[in-house]
Amino acid sequence: MKVAFVFPGQGSQYVGMGKDLWENSADVKSLYEEADNTLGYDLKDLSFNGPREELNKTFRTQPCLLTASMAAFTVLASKGIRPDVVAGHSLGEYSALVSAGVVSFRDALILTEKRGALMQEAVPEGDGLMAAIVGLGRGRIDEICLSVESGYVAPANYNCPGQVVIAGEKRAVEEAMKLARDAGAKRAVALAVSAPSHCTLMVEASNGLAELLKTVRFTAPDMPVVNNADAMFLASAERIKLSLVNQLNSPLLWEDSIRTIIGAGVDTFIEVGPGRILIGLIKRIDPSVKLLHVQDMASLGKTVEEMQVS
Repeated sequence: MKVAFVFPGQGSQYVGMGKDLWENSADVKSLYEEADNTLGYDLKDLSFNGPREELNKTFRTQPCLLTASMAAFTVLASKGIRPDVVAGHSLGEYSALVSAGVVSFRDALILTEKRGALMQEAVPEGDGLMAAIVGLGRGRIDEICLSVESGYVAPANYNCPGQVVIAGEKRAVEEAMKLARDAGAKRAVALAVSAPSHCTLMVEASNGLAELLKTVRFTAPDMPVVNNADAMFLASAERIKLSLVNQLNSPLLWEDSIRTIIGAGVDTFIEVGPGRILIGLIKRIDPSVKLLHVQDMASLGKTVEEMQVS
């Protein structure tokens, strides 16, 4: 068996995430204490109790989701389960890099909060939008985005066959959603994010992130990491930094990343963190692989049991 850990991104957050793990693990309690002390506010309370509107603000979502994912990683590690490969979806790439020893948890907290702030400053809340389009191919969605007349919209996430996320100016995304429905899309759904990432509206944020990354120590990963921007294995700290900058303003190649990981012999994926969005996507990319997830004590128990059987 060869195992990949995959870490979720924005859109997977929910009020209450991480609470069950915190209640049952001293190590997770320490993790949340470090997060609270690093960021100077009660991240634990916001994650566990909301309000949802505050949790969904990009600069809050990012460190809260990072912490919940690292809580799940911590309890998996306590059971002796380690990955052979790691990857993360958008924001989840930062969780993957912490798990691979590239950047410290403390530095990742600061990075993700500031990344969220840069994204929000680049496009004021309410001006941008992201939406998932289900049931149309890549090429058709590319054509729809190019045909929109009310503003800028572009493909942002190539998630799996038949699902592409688009991003851009709010009116333009709404027009593209209507055109997608008219073209036969099964669904066109706005996402719970407050900034449109992975498109050229994020160039200013990318430039800010590049400057920020110069101040943070990265080291070479101690396990294989597949990135979003290129769907490639990355081995150097500098290449990883460049990839994080590119990730913010160019399409996220999730389907391609998963195919790269499977091509390297991985047959088991564990989604590490809130929700089950990624295992749903991976099932559509390759239904033959084993899919597990850990976000609370119940799912941890099931995953440990499945791993022991295998």
